[in-house]
Amino acid sequence: MEALGINIGYLIMQILGITILVLLLKGLLYGPMIKVLEERKARIAKGLEDARQAAVARDNADAEAKKVLDAARVDASKLRQDAAGQAEEQAKVILAKANEDAKEVIHNARTEAEGERNKILAELRSQVAAISMAAANKLVGEALDEKRQRALLADFFAKVPDSVAGLSGSKAEVTSALPLTNEEMAQVKASVNAADVSFKVNPKILGGLIVRVDDRVVDNSVAGQMANLADSLK
Repeated sequence: MEALGINIGYLIMQILGITILVLLLKGLLYGPMIKVLEERKARIAKGLEDARQAAVARDNADAEAKKVLDAARVDASKLRQDAAGQAEEQAKVILAKANEDAKEVIHNARTEAEGERNKILAELRSQVAAISMAAANKLVGEALDEKRQRALLADFFAKVPDSVAGLSGSKAEVTSALPLTNEEMAQVKASVNAADVSFKVNPKILGGLIVRVDDRVVDNSVAGQMANLADSLK
């Protein structure tokens, strides 16, 4: 080796020096550097995993928030529909109540007006009686006693037709030209074969009675008799 110009001792020293240097570099520099790189790699991997998990959590949160928002919208829509339905029902109830109140007011007004009219007609009955009695006395040419006069007047306004005796039913309605007295109404009820008897006043019939028992009618009114007479003369 010396012939080649190589110093064996120096070469060995260089090899040992390089080896020691490599070992020192590996132990003091390369190892820690590799460790640092590995730790950095681990931190990066952990960061990436954390970011991935955060993204998944965010996506889940967004999905859950969307579900909650959709459910809230559905609930809000249902609440609006329920509120609208309740408002409509309340409006119907209020309208129905108003209609019932209006009907009751109209009915009460009609009843009151009819009662006032009947009161006036009842007060006029005495005047009609006096005029009728005077006319009868003049026609007959002699004075009729008061009892006879009142009997004729009662027959004119409250006599029950004989044909009513053949009628029977559950409900009867008796129409007179002037309000009947309590005694006359009692006589009519005794003559009419019906469980329920009601009375109404219609001055247009002039006199006599119209008796309706269920769906059958006996018209003994003066207006009806005049109409029949007019028909027979045609």
